[in-house]
Amino acid sequence: MGTEIYIVLEQRSTIGFARTSVICLNQHPSAMSAPQHLQHLLEQIVERDRRYRLDAYRFVLATLNATVQQLPAPRHITGRELLDGIRDEGLKQFGPLTRSVFEHWGVQTTEDFGHIVFRLVDAGLLGKTEQDRLEDFRQAYDFGETFERGYRYVD
Repeated sequence: MGTEIYIVLEQRSTIGFARTSVICLNQHPSAMSAPQHLQHLLEQIVERDRRYRLDAYRFVLATLNATVQQLPAPRHITGRELLDGIRDEGLKQFGPLTRSVFEHWGVQTTEDFGHIVFRLVDAGLLGKTEQDRLEDFRQAYDFGETFERGYRYVD
């Protein structure tokens, strides 16, 4: 049984600033600080699966944290709830460029976010329930409709 370590990071993304927040590290080597350990684990994930950039993983972790913080009480969230948070946070941070930013990170569809989540689960950075499946992330919304045609400019 390891000590749970919660960390908050602020990282500079390739496009502006992306705030990466709270994760629990189940195994924390004493030679590394928690932020260094997180960075190391994320770099290992990207090294094994080069489809997605490091910033995509950071964004998912930050969005997961932001989504959970908006709940009345912390709890496990579904894939759909995370995808709704990703949509909202993407539009908040990147506006009409959200689709371009996601594509720059290698993310073309909502299912790509599912692959990212399950890589984080495999690395021990996130947990899942028996009900969580990759299929939960398939075709949740269309990027073109959501991030381009659905974007509303505010005067």
